Amino acid sequence: MAGFVIVHDQGSVRTVTMSNPGTMNAAPPDGWKQLAEAFADFDASRQRVMVLTGEGDNFCAGADMNRERSSQPSAAENVARMKDITRAATTLHRTSKPTIAAVDGVAVGAGMNLAIGCDFVIATERARFAEIFVKRGLTIDFGGTWLLPRLVGLSRARELALTGRVFGAAEAAEYGLLTEVVDVEELGGRVRTLAETLAAGAPLAQAFIKRALDRSSAFTFEQALAFEEQAQALLSASQDSSEGASAFVEKRQPEFTGE
Repeated sequence: MAGFVIVHDQGSVRTVTMSNPGTMNAAPPDGWKQLAEAFADFDASRQRVMVLTGEGDNFCAGADMNRERSSQPSAAENVARMKDITRAATTLHRTSKPTIAAVDGVAVGAGMNLAIGCDFVIATERARFAEIFVKRGLTIDFGGTWLLPRLVGLSRARELALTGRVFGAAEAAEYGLLTEVVDVEELGGRVRTLAETLAAGAPLAQAFIKRALDRSSAFTFEQALAFEEQAQALLSASQDSSEGASAFVEKRQPEFTGE
């Protein structure tokens, strides 16, 4: 896929790179559509894990404000752009496969919400985050109003969203936004290791686990148990479940196929 989004497959891992390095990988107006298509393509592909990252020394600075302001989009164009943003956020959220954000440098605005919308966020010690929207006279988008309070709690979400302040990786990790903070030179290796570990996992089980955890805040305890009951009954009849049991007895690594 040419343009803002670059897709590269290596084995079972797909890397989606946002490429607009002159603006810290800010998304151009058609960038959200490209991201939505890339996420949908990944979900339909044979690749088992997606790594989302940015070209060079930054992750994503949100929307390319220079491009948007210079073109003076109409109200209809703004509506279309927001639909693309919503589609990209929804497709990322609904993918049944594990996703990893590899974050270096800036991840602000929609760029921050792209990162925390992934299942894992591995960030360098120099990464910087911000829900910058309020400083642009805008409200939060790309699912941030749903994601942020669930990750950091409502009080901290209010503080980060209403001030729009920039904060570093150590603070982000303290708030529970990150999976891990690593040195800059360790980012690629750590992400590859995690991606390979996830790619070797059981795809059907991962899909059910993701769905259950995403719904956990809306479930009652009894609803969670009912979901677990049905999911476990289905998974217990799968080939992957048989393979997992055989591998345990035979003291070897399982080879899951997603069937």
